[in-house]
Amino acid sequence: MSAPWILLRGLTRESRHWGEFAPLLAERCGQVLPVDLPGNGTLAPIRSPLAVEEYVDAVRAEVQRLGARAPYKVLAMSLGGMVATAWAQRFPDELAQLVLINTSMRPYSRFYERLRPAAWPALLRAAWHWQARAGNVVAEAAIHRRTCARRDTLAADLDAWRAIRASAPVSRANAIRQLLAAARYTATGVPRCPTLVLSSTSDRLVNPVCSARLAQAWGAPHAVHGWAGHDLPHDDPHWLLDAICEMPHAKASID
Repeated sequence: MSAPWILLRGLTRESRHWGEFAPLLAERCGQVLPVDLPGNGTLAPIRSPLAVEEYVDAVRAEVQRLGARAPYKVLAMSLGGMVATAWAQRFPDELAQLVLINTSMRPYSRFYERLRPAAWPALLRAAWHWQARAGNVVAEAAIHRRTCARRDTLAADLDAWRAIRASAPVSRANAIRQLLAAARYTATGVPRCPTLVLSSTSDRLVNPVCSARLAQAWGAPHAVHGWAGHDLPHDDPHWLLDAICEMPHAKASID
């Protein structure tokens, strides 16, 4: 039996935000287990840790509870990418493959690259309205503008995301704690498992140079999407599927 795919999302996002990508991956590659980080989705009532290593412990416990056995393949983005990296470094025998999407981490990226200054006003607006009555509309619209390049699905996306927020709201305190955990995390060493780094040229949240430097430092293959935004699984799930299934040993492409 092939290793199951564990999917980890980023800041304040949860399993349902994978949208159509998760079932497409399952159809093509077998068992897929989207796992929520503490404070998000099914774990929204839980207090989010301030250390990435504690997210690793929570994810490992949940994967084991679900009955999956190591080694695992892990696909992760943003904060989830830091969690996956820490997992690979702490428990190298548990991961068979690592795919990181639009992630960033110290010591490879500067703070203004990890969160583009142009995105700060929109994120502050989202934070201000986070738990207000109109927060569903304002916050999710601001997140969509900064993370998605596709606009043809905007109305449907916002309907779905507002429903997700209404059913499993992430508290403002947990959102801040997740942001602090991401800001504080520093990677140490290089994952032993095969690693693929993916990035999007039109990422308006995280500078794609973060992925380029990470791939270069680790000697990992790096594939670049030509027009997608930060939320690559949303913008082009089929390209992402091809990248995972057909390009694991692609030659690194560093700008």
